[in-house]
Amino acid sequence: MSGAARIEGHCLCGAVTIALDNPAQHIEICQCDMCRRWAGSFYSAQTGESVRISGEGSATIYRSSEWAERAFCAHCGSNLWFRFLPTGGRSFSAGLFDAAAKHAIEKEIFVDERADWCRIEGDHPRQTGAEVIAEAEAAGFKFN
Repeated sequence: MSGAARIEGHCLCGAVTIALDNPAQHIEICQCDMCRRWAGSFYSAQTGESVRISGEGSATIYRSSEWAERAFCAHCGSNLWFRFLPTGGRSFSAGLFDAAAKHAIEKEIFVDERADWCRIEGDHPRQTGAEVIAEAEAAGFKFN
């Protein structure tokens, strides 16, 4: 893997800082209705192998569905992370990290729910919501 061994980022006011070790060198874009409402456009997800969060007490966590929670800074409102509850896996808003601005898009999901004004150029995989759900269910996740 090329790129930084660690990237660091923070919310708008700096109350919450996040360090990701061995960050993915790509981001995933989610175009679902919930992410659009949460992020104002789409959610750009940055992941890494290990996470260190400072100021986590400033984060407000919202249970957005039976299988997910989202967090934002209680002071400035910056979106911080999305956690998939069945696995505990967490992704972070790519906009928190200056280094993520250079990362390519790995794939775009829930493209059938995207807004017309939110189309992203590029040659990357695109999946509908049904395809994403089917892939997760094939891996053993239940959404009901």
